Amino acid sequence: MGATMALCLGLCLILIPFGTSAQAGTAMSGDFAADTVSVARSLRETIAIPQDAEGQSEAKDEALLLINDYISRYRNRSQVNKTVSFTTMQTALNSMAGHYKTFANRPLSEALKDRLNNELTKAEAMVGSEK
Repeated sequence: MGATMALCLGLCLILIPFGTSAQAGTAMSGDFAADTVSVARSLRETIAIPQDAEGQSEAKDEALLLINDYISRYRNRSQVNKTVSFTTMQTALNSMAGHYKTFANRPLSEALKDRLNNELTKAEAMVGSEK
């Protein structure tokens, strides 16, 4: 069951970019709240994929691209980069990207998975209350 879910997620991560129109080479819509929710959900799905699952490597690569797109889009926007939801999201994204880049062959530890899931969930919830 888990392997099937991982395979489906991997295929979605590969095929969805071909079916969507990207603006200026980014997957971000420009709507901070919607992008935060979308990125948080996508990254939580990536975290849930078992380390030995088929497509894990591609999921990590897609996650790194998504993290770069998100940070590049919103880091220099003063109307959002001072919000608690952005700083919480940035903390989670930096931790995840740092692990994937530094320890590419190591799985995320359970403690890091828990922390990332908590921060992503918190950022997703906060972005709705900051409107």
